[in-house]
Amino acid sequence: MPHDSERDHSPRFRPTTHESVDSRYRHGRKDYDDGYSRRGDRGSNYRRNEESRYGYGEEERERERRRDRDRYDRDGDNYDRNREREGDRNRDRDRDPKRSSRRRSESPHSRHSLRPHSRSRSGSPLNKGKPNFGASGLLAAETNTVQSIDGKNSSVLKYNEPPEARKPLLGWRLYVFKGDEQVDLLHIQRQSAYLIGRDRLVADIPIEHPSCSKQHAVIQCKFLNRLVQEKDEFGGSKGVVKPFIIDLESTNGTHVNGDKIPASRYYELKLNDVIKFGTSNREYVLLHDDAS
Repeated sequence: MPHDSERDHSPRFRPTTHESVDSRYRHGRKDYDDGYSRRGDRGSNYRRNEESRYGYGEEERERERRRDRDRYDRDGDNYDRNREREGDRNRDRDRDPKRSSRRRSESPHSRHSLRPHSRSRSGSPLNKGKPNFGASGLLAAETNTVQSIDGKNSSVLKYNEPPEARKPLLGWRLYVFKGDEQVDLLHIQRQSAYLIGRDRLVADIPIEHPSCSKQHAVIQCKFLNRLVQEKDEFGGSKGVVKPFIIDLESTNGTHVNGDKIPASRYYELKLNDVIKFGTSNREYVLLHDDAS
């Protein structure tokens, strides 16, 4: 075992002094600083590696976060402004009595629906039109159309003869008077019907007075077998052909002996009847050959 004096002066058990402590502190501080600087170098290297890997670093992320916050704030302000505008519109709509009454009268389903429900639950249309198999009148209009010789003008006849139409057996005539003067004589026994009106394309007896319609009236001779019978020279019964007149819903009507006859109805004519059309002053007196 060594002596105390040797143990005191050996390098292993050298006594501690202030100078040695300061030097060791300085060396430790330097090592700590060197380690910290080395860690800082590692952090900068990590940032550089991150920037090279992702294309942006901490500053770019901070800038994006700031941009996102600004966008969120703007969206919030826009949402608040939209809510305020919607509230203003609702208040204006409530102040309008017409709109409010219409909203109250509507059902909730019709008020909140975006589009009308055109189909039922079964899928079939609600307002499906039923087929119409009735006569459209197009074929009859084409059949009754009369064209001029040059093909430039055409007229649709308003009147069709009935099945009982017959040519008269007597020689009926119309004597036309204007005041006390006879101006014309019309024989109406050559065919079963005579159309009277201003349309010369279809009229058998044209009239020029402006109060008369284009197709004013028709003088029609009909065979009356069941209603009226007369005795022939051998004592047998026979049918009778009598003249009738029908007004074709004219504007100013047709008058017989001063009385206006109903429109669209056959009116029987008799001997010496006086016929007037519209407000014309011309009088048409009906006579036949056997009249004395």
